[in-house]
Amino acid sequence: MIKVTALLYCVFCVPIHGTVLLNSSYDVSRELFLKINSDFIEYWKDLHPEDTLIIRQSHAGSTRQAMAILQGLRADVVTYNQVIDVQILCDRGHLIPKNWQDRFPNHSSPFFSTMAFLVRRGNPKGIYNWYDLTNEGLKIVFPNPKTSGNGRYTYLAAWNFFLKNSDGDIDQTRIWMQKFLKNVEVFDTGGRAATSTFVDRNQGDVLINFESEAKLVRSQYGFDNYEIVIPTPNVLVEFPVTWIDKNVIRNGTKDVAQAYLDYLYIPSVQKIITKFGYRVNTTDIAQIYQNGSVGNQLFRIEDQFGNWNTVMNMHFKRGGELDQLLSIGHR
Repeated sequence: MIKVTALLYCVFCVPIHGTVLLNSSYDVSRELFLKINSDFIEYWKDLHPEDTLIIRQSHAGSTRQAMAILQGLRADVVTYNQVIDVQILCDRGHLIPKNWQDRFPNHSSPFFSTMAFLVRRGNPKGIYNWYDLTNEGLKIVFPNPKTSGNGRYTYLAAWNFFLKNSDGDIDQTRIWMQKFLKNVEVFDTGGRAATSTFVDRNQGDVLINFESEAKLVRSQYGFDNYEIVIPTPNVLVEFPVTWIDKNVIRNGTKDVAQAYLDYLYIPSVQKIITKFGYRVNTTDIAQIYQNGSVGNQLFRIEDQFGNWNTVMNMHFKRGGELDQLLSIGHR
């Protein structure tokens, strides 16, 4: 009986002196954090040889991830793709302090990206800018803005482009947005699902996704099979991070959680991040590892639309701009 009890203890419990860290992240970050986690475990082992660290990942659309934490998922850190999904952990969950963005440089965003058009070889539909997405008969694939930060960035980048080119005329902007949204063949729940629809199921003429995801597709499925178009102007996609104060206190993981996020800013790790198709704010690394840049043509959501709460209430709540545009466009 004693032997059985001991065996069950070994199977179901963390080893003595062991630590488990849970990172709640967005849909298309799997490959990036698979590499980072492996390296950080070795880094932590050198500093704390007595501590056996296990890092677990949870991936989905960042909004769904945030809701899971509010419903009780005891993640230690979050690495999301939009500010609102972190901010809600403060505003609704009271799990983190109001100044969470001041904990790390660049608004607690260790890297950034923008939106890319992934088209098939030769760009047969001639898709080069946001206007081209309104061409009649074009088939577009991108994540649903209702469930995905990825999709919201695409929607807002298009809205900003049409608004600027309509001299601020809202009615004209809505006309262009209706044409754009009418061409969406598939609204997937997240970025990776959208990639699968475009690549594996061969649906659509263009996939709109993070630049990093578009680069991953080319590297995995052949550089000769797909082309990437970065339209300008475009949106700055920030990837905010924080530890979850109430959870790390309960889990006893505050030190390792903070070290894990600090680690993302180390120059050697920033180089790794760029190799996964992301952009970094470190100038010398950016010049070496990022070929080409549209950084000076990327706008922050807060600068063009106000804060994220305003964006969500105006565009993505039930009955908001998105719902109205979809309703009109599909009559």
